[in-house]
Order: sequence, then C-alpha cells, then structure tokens
Amino acid sequence: MLPAPNRLRTRSDFASAIRSPGAARAGSRILVVHANVTDSRAGLPPRVGFVVSKAVGNAVVRNRTKRRLRAVVAAELAGIPDGVDVVVRAQAAASQATFAELESALKPLLHRAVRRTAASGTA
Repeated sequence: MLPAPNRLRTRSDFASAIRSPGAARAGSRILVVHANVTDSRAGLPPRVGFVVSKAVGNAVVRNRTKRRLRAVVAAELAGIPDGVDVVVRAQAAASQATFAELESALKPLLHRAVRRTAASGTA
C-alpha cells in the first residue's frame, strides 16, 4: 500500500499527469508510464496513480495487477523526485505477466519517464 500523500486520487490529477504539455511517456507491451512535474506541487512528495482497465481482465485479475504494480512502485518511490505525478497504465498483456515481469518492465519505464520530465526543463 502506498502512503496517502503519495497517491493520485482525482480525475483532474490523473488528466494533468497524462495530458499536460510537459508530461513524458514511456511504454512497453505490458505497461505505459506517464510522468509530469506540477509547479504547484513543488517540494511535496511524488504521487502515483494506476489505471487498469477491463481490457486487462476481470476484477480479480485487475486487482492482482494493481497490487503487484503498487508493490513495485512502493519500492521505487524514493527514486522519484518531489513534485512529480506518475500514472502507471496497464496494457492487456499485463494480465498474463508475472510479478517479476511487471517489475522488470516497470522499473526502467518509470526511470525513463521521470528522467524525460527532468530533461524537458520542468523539474
């Protein structure tokens, strides 16, 4: 479980992390990671949200996928700079992925997306 200050909750927060002009994206066959630095949140802890649609599978599969992704992100939370919002979106192929596969896909994508936000000059 992620601590409450580190969770994205509102639709507008998810939308700004995904659709802002300064947002960065990194993707693979299993996952897509969106990252965005929000000026108003500078100095506050990073926030992370998860999008796992019905294309991934039934409720059991979707919840298992979210639990696994949360566990990986919780371990990597210290590597995300303050003021960065991250959205992790699971593709349909994530339903067949093991924890190790999700972990090996998510870690480099997360770091790449965060690095791109810093490179764009918004961090």
